[in-house]
Amino acid sequence: MARSDNLRSIFAMLLAVAFFSLMDTAMKLLVMRYPALQVTALRGLSSLPLVLAYVAWRGAGRSLWRVRWPLHLARGLLSIVMLAMFAFALQSLPLAEAYTLFFIAPLLITLLSIPVLKEKVAGAHWFAIVAGFVGVVVALRPASASFLSIGALAVLGAASCYAVNAVLGRLLTRTDSSVSLVFWTTLSLAVGAGLLALPGWRPVLGDDLPLILGLAVTGFAGQVAITEAFRHGQASVVAPFEYTALAWGVGIDWVLWASLPKAQTLLGAAIIVASGIYLIRNERVKVAVLPP
Repeated sequence: MARSDNLRSIFAMLLAVAFFSLMDTAMKLLVMRYPALQVTALRGLSSLPLVLAYVAWRGAGRSLWRVRWPLHLARGLLSIVMLAMFAFALQSLPLAEAYTLFFIAPLLITLLSIPVLKEKVAGAHWFAIVAGFVGVVVALRPASASFLSIGALAVLGAASCYAVNAVLGRLLTRTDSSVSLVFWTTLSLAVGAGLLALPGWRPVLGDDLPLILGLAVTGFAGQVAITEAFRHGQASVVAPFEYTALAWGVGIDWVLWASLPKAQTLLGAAIIVASGIYLIRNERVKVAVLPP
């Protein structure tokens, strides 16, 4: 795999994190008024028209059916469980604290990439992952009681589902198109979560339509970006850049709830940014020394 592919995927992951952070904000606002499963279904239903337009624009209708169905089915189920558990957790946990616990996912992705994807994880990658996780703990160390709450367990479950989902997605990109991954994931959320949420469905208020529109756009854009990130890059290289969600979490907390970060948060953020810069520099050096 070319090192330039890793750099391309890093930038795709940075975009994905930005979009998903905005999506999570909309979900947190919506989950205060609607059940978690309904918010999960709204994520899929609202994004589906955009995905269909994306499929038509790419002229990829035929490729949707030439896929590895068992893996797509598994990813669809994992996506429903992951998003529903995360939405449920946001009912009781602040966004920043939920991110703190969810940041175990990059480490899980790296661990799974070794036996499943047969990737060789370089020492620099391990350093970036461990340093980034240490930075998260320093910046947003939650109280011990929070780790034992149902919401915290839901976030850890969501992070585990996400890690397996990401690795399966990397496997699928070896044979299936990016469009098919985005389409079947979105359709799974719309249909699967919609059916599960139907018994407890609440009427959607008109005042919430802008939030749902934002959920659609950010969810769709994030899904496209993260699929591209894991399609072209090494999973163990791409995963650490999910830690940049910390910066988005701090910014969103400040804008919406006038919550300024403490010195401990800034120290942790510095560790995370430094680990990311180190990994980018490591990748650029390897690109530079490749023979022409």
